[in-house]
Amino acid sequence: MILSSRNIIPGDFEKLYTRLREKEGRIYTDEEVARLPAITPIHPHYKEWRVREDSSEKLIEYLKKRKHPVDILEQGCGNGWLSRRLSTITGSKVIGTDINFTEIQQAARVFHDISNLHFIYGNAESGMFEDRQFDSIVFAASIQYFPSLTGIINSALKLLKPKGEIHIIDSHFYSLAELGAAKQRSLLYYQAAGFPELADWYFHHNLDDLDSYNYSVLYDPESLFNRFLRNKNPFPWIRIQL
Repeated sequence: MILSSRNIIPGDFEKLYTRLREKEGRIYTDEEVARLPAITPIHPHYKEWRVREDSSEKLIEYLKKRKHPVDILEQGCGNGWLSRRLSTITGSKVIGTDINFTEIQQAARVFHDISNLHFIYGNAESGMFEDRQFDSIVFAASIQYFPSLTGIINSALKLLKPKGEIHIIDSHFYSLAELGAAKQRSLLYYQAAGFPELADWYFHHNLDDLDSYNYSVLYDPESLFNRFLRNKNPFPWIRIQL
């Protein structure tokens, strides 16, 4: 595993984001990251990790059914736990990217011995993959940090191989009627946490913006079926195909 550096975006986001995550109890030791999504039941974010375990298992089982080795890019990989899990797929080659140096440095350190896993410090939109394409591009709990949903999707589509797919998991989407209230809740949360500036870095996306793409909702938490089963995963799983 190699940690590379490509076209870093300057600014205060990383510093503020890391300080917030420390306050929230979301900075993990190397030993904890190596075990994620498994975490002690007494951890304050235990339920959150059960949700992320559920969505990651569904995604991995889906990708395992592909009939050829899978080149995977995870954008916004953070500490790399999901990229590591994706690397367990037979024949896979996985790259994780992030603009948070602290987290991606930890990812490279913790998972240094996995030969088919590579981490890059930088933004995939910057052109670092001009000569590289992927079978699958994954956004897990990260799409909300990209200001334009259509902008990041268009950039990702250019990196897909024929019949490639984009998968978005672990992120909320809002109807137009919900956007105003959602933005206000986020602002109040960041203000209460002492980081009001971060509200400018968190973006609320509308599913209607995907209407021009070939997309499917593979898991809909609002469906009558999932409500009947009382499934606890609140996030949709969205697949976008070429």
